[in-house]
Amino acid sequence: MSRYADGRLSHELDPHDKGPQDACGVFGVWVPPDAAPDAEVSKLAYYGLYALQHRGQESAGIAVSDGARIVVFKDMGLVSQVFDESVLSTLRGHMAIGHCRYSTTGSPTWENAQPTFRATGHGSLALTHNGNLINTPELAAMLEPGQLTATTDTEVLTALLATREGGPLKAAHEILPLTRGAFSLVFMDEQTLYAARDPEGIRPLVLGRLDRGWAVASETAGLDIVGAQFVREVEPGEILAIDADGVRSERFAEARPKGCIFEYVYVARPDTTIAGRSVQATRVEVGRLLAKEHPVEADMVIPTPESGTPAAIGYAEASGIPYGQGFVKNSYVGRTFIQPSQTIRQLGIRLKLNPLREAVAGKRLVVVDDSIVRGNTQRAIVKMLREAGALEVHVRISSPPVRWPCFYGIDFATRAELIAGNLNVEEVRQSLGADSLGHISLEGLVAATEQPKERLCRACFDGVYPIPVEEAARGKHVLESTHTR
Repeated sequence: MSRYADGRLSHELDPHDKGPQDACGVFGVWVPPDAAPDAEVSKLAYYGLYALQHRGQESAGIAVSDGARIVVFKDMGLVSQVFDESVLSTLRGHMAIGHCRYSTTGSPTWENAQPTFRATGHGSLALTHNGNLINTPELAAMLEPGQLTATTDTEVLTALLATREGGPLKAAHEILPLTRGAFSLVFMDEQTLYAARDPEGIRPLVLGRLDRGWAVASETAGLDIVGAQFVREVEPGEILAIDADGVRSERFAEARPKGCIFEYVYVARPDTTIAGRSVQATRVEVGRLLAKEHPVEADMVIPTPESGTPAAIGYAEASGIPYGQGFVKNSYVGRTFIQPSQTIRQLGIRLKLNPLREAVAGKRLVVVDDSIVRGNTQRAIVKMLREAGALEVHVRISSPPVRWPCFYGIDFATRAELIAGNLNVEEVRQSLGADSLGHISLEGLVAATEQPKERLCRACFDGVYPIPVEEAARGKHVLESTHTR
């Protein structure tokens, strides 16, 4: 069964100018078997994924165990399109894991949707993964020919765990130290829920307490929606096992924390907390610092909705320039709206965004956004504002220039496609047609996170990769050139 659902969510204002594509969302829940009928774990997983939908919109899936067997349901599309009341009512048990996907390794196909599932010598295993492994070919070489049924690093990891003796926990201690790259895993056999995070802790993962039971999620917002109280983050290099005996913690590697700084900039929901710091507070503070680093005389600060809103609020606060709404965004345009023909392609962005002429005409504007990738969207925004009568357009970006691609779970453009990878700031300003362009400094962004610089992965901004990446391992489709179905 496979379908490409219509109306998928998208951050992109211009379908030909893809922004940084999000990671994935993972969620898990365990309740005592006697609480299962009332808890409806499949619905808890559904709501958890709903809260994490921003992290991946290509496919969604849930696996449920009743203690004797695991049932998996997954499909292409949004969480609300894949699942309805009738489907969720068939997924009964006391433990569930769920996933919403944006593909970072492997194509967006049903076979590559998660959770992945494997029979083992002890029963079965279902697994979900947020992140990206950079030694996937090396790991795949450890498997016998024909053991892979999909083309993802997640499929390789699942197959390796399933073929080891001694159960998932023992297998994890054997296999996870061999992996390189980013992984936040939520997986299960028939009896136990597991959660594990790579030694660098690049992608987030948190543990929460239910009235009766436990939950794990990519973000604290995923815990909030199911009424789970945040307990703590899963530590880098840690694996948790959750069952009737409670939560057990074991280490498979020393912690070398390098949390993704782009989670603060773009990926995480503003109502999420990372390392004790509110993402919304971080973004507002970045805006304040941006106003100090790149001041300008202007009449109004406006965000590019919705990505630039928190930083625009901070910029307005620190600068004393009034904050205002300069655009109306059409929230109902999905990823698969009918593309305009070549003759009207320049109108495409107006399907999603249109300036408020009365608000911007005759004004000197500061336009705040979170990042620039190729630059096409910002170029179109500047042009629209000028056509609407803006006197000046000053672009302010709440992240440093994105000069390097990510290999740890966020699908950026290649370096050749990154506008800041090829042009300096003044050249980018000229390309956008803006009166001025200012980015927050890396030092300012780090300060706003309230995390030590050495505990953050900043590779997309400074090219310093905490885990060295071999050129051969950098492709999104590394398994597909050799894999046969």
